Amino acid sequence: MSAALDLILLGASWLHVLLAPYTKVEESFNLHATHDVLFYGVSPAALSKYDHFIFPGAVPRTFIGSVLLAWISAPAIHLAHWFGLLSSKADIQVVVRLVLATCNTFGFSYLRRSVSHRYGGIAGVMFVLLTITQFHIPFWMGRTLPNMFALLPVNIALCKLWDRAPNATRPTARGIDISIVLLVFASVIFRAEVAVLLAAVVLQALWSRRTSLLRVIKVGLISSFVSIGLTVVIDTYFWRQRPIWPELYGVYFNVVQGKSAEWGVSPFHTYFAIHLPKLLLTSILLAAFGALIDGRVRTLLFPSVMFVFILSFLGHKEWRFLVYVVPIFNVAAARGATYLATRKKSSLIGRLAFLVVVGCLSANLLATVIFSRSSMDNYPGGEALARFNEIYAGQPNLHVHISNLAAQTGASLFQQVNSPPYMTVLGIDSRDPATPWVYNKTEDVTPEQLTADRKITHAIAEVEPMDVVSSLEAAGFLKGSWKPTDVVTSFDRLAFDVQAFKADYTKPWRVLNFVESEKLAILERR
Repeated sequence: MSAALDLILLGASWLHVLLAPYTKVEESFNLHATHDVLFYGVSPAALSKYDHFIFPGAVPRTFIGSVLLAWISAPAIHLAHWFGLLSSKADIQVVVRLVLATCNTFGFSYLRRSVSHRYGGIAGVMFVLLTITQFHIPFWMGRTLPNMFALLPVNIALCKLWDRAPNATRPTARGIDISIVLLVFASVIFRAEVAVLLAAVVLQALWSRRTSLLRVIKVGLISSFVSIGLTVVIDTYFWRQRPIWPELYGVYFNVVQGKSAEWGVSPFHTYFAIHLPKLLLTSILLAAFGALIDGRVRTLLFPSVMFVFILSFLGHKEWRFLVYVVPIFNVAAARGATYLATRKKSSLIGRLAFLVVVGCLSANLLATVIFSRSSMDNYPGGEALARFNEIYAGQPNLHVHISNLAAQTGASLFQQVNSPPYMTVLGIDSRDPATPWVYNKTEDVTPEQLTADRKITHAIAEVEPMDVVSSLEAAGFLKGSWKPTDVVTSFDRLAFDVQAFKADYTKPWRVLNFVESEKLAILERR
């Protein structure tokens, strides 16, 4: 049973990777860094070929997660090749994301075992069901956001605080030390906001006298110095700059200078009123019920609630900043669901309580299916480049310009299958083109400039949701020089078609339409 539950967690994360294999711009740094480590290596001579020198982004990011992911993925890549599952470089991107999803699954499996130990086997089952029926966690576990690299050590750290015998009232001193070390590591290297969660954990431990201030300072200083030294040494090497601590630079850029506000400012209540309910779905109700009936759950939730409260003072808010506390809320929800599901079914209250749990899980599942279906069609850049590679396979000397939208919505280095580096550098046989293609991602190039540059033979261009030819002509593209060979659509919104439902009551799902529109066109020079 235990292994089956772990496989269910793994299967859910893998399914989301396979359904949506492409990535977006916020994932690109770690994805491309992993690509470069895999294909070029980490020698000083190889660094000049790395993508981050051409597209560094607004703030530097750490290479530690990408290097580890690349090294862990290498055996999996060769194993996939041995089974005949690799046909191009694009497949390696899927393997890398599956490896990351697997690593995060280990953290959730550890949590699941702790839930079973602390609250019983049924609670462990409920934790798994609640986790896989929430869209954001399974969908993003295999995506190369810095938050997803931080999620594994954070899960283990929080688990160490309460993974003990059911009737034990205090965590072990060693468990608290391990928790502090892992949270320091995650906040120093991957995501600085984890430091807020660390502060909440330490405050609770000190207030309840589970540890001493002197011990916290000792463990915190040692782990901080080691983590800072690790990131400064490694990232200074990869960035070729003066000694650099990427996360400290990010805090200075986003918080001290207030640059994050340029991406939008939200009201104080946004995390509690919008983002947390969106992440948890109906599980937020079960978590509240779990906290109501069990004092252990209230103690468990305290650092997470404080974390959300403190982050609410920052103007710029995103759901991914809260992702670390979602598993803990799911633990609380699993406790509440277990209480309801185990009431005696001989009474009306017991049957109603069971139906509440089934209804919550069903509602979560329905929402996740809708969100997943929408997200599958939300990566037009990846789809466009994949189609381009397929349409023009075998043709020599192609030079394609990739627009900003395409680059930001999935056109990654792994999809540049007909340009070096090739899979042969990994020791994998592949059919490399005699004349490599050029994938050009130069930013802010006008249609007139593309037309004037005769080296460019093709373009993946942005189009408006209207007649494609008219849209391109309005942008200055055609004028006798270009012809569209394919158009890629992308998800826009959900719409309800009541008439379709009235026409056929036996197919209620037809009431929901996934509205798409044209986003990108593949152009060929005439």
